[in-house]
Amino acid sequence: MATKTKKKNCVKIAKKACAKIVKKKCAKAVKKMPRKEMAKFKEHLLAQKDKVQREIKSIRDENLNRSQKDASGDLSGYAFHLADMATDNYDREFSLGLADNELKILYSIDDALERIKEGTFGICENCEKPIAKRRLMALTHTKFCLSCMSEEEKANKR
Repeated sequence: MATKTKKKNCVKIAKKACAKIVKKKCAKAVKKMPRKEMAKFKEHLLAQKDKVQREIKSIRDENLNRSQKDASGDLSGYAFHLADMATDNYDREFSLGLADNELKILYSIDDALERIKEGTFGICENCEKPIAKRRLMALTHTKFCLSCMSEEEKANKR
């Protein structure tokens, strides 16, 4: 029985020691951004979100909410010329691509705003190191530091 008690005590001591080491490493790895800086980035993200939402609305209103007849400007009830239809279809496809890109940006902005709420904004999701302030100023809604992003892009090219 004495050996079982010793083993249990050793396990408890080891768990406590590991927990302390992990806490120290985590505290060193993740330094939270000051609240004032976080507020500036939040304000910038909200402005970006508003701009992207207006762009999506503009794309929708100008291109996607019109019928082919309205888009071509044809007032007659006759069939369209095939080339005109192809051009109109291309314009719609192009507008859909633009809207899709804007939606992706909108989702990443929402993710960044959520990271601000959680207090993890400015920390790379891959390596958990702080993202450079210059990178955050250029691309506020980014999730990754520059080195992790370049690694991800290389992996996606393959």
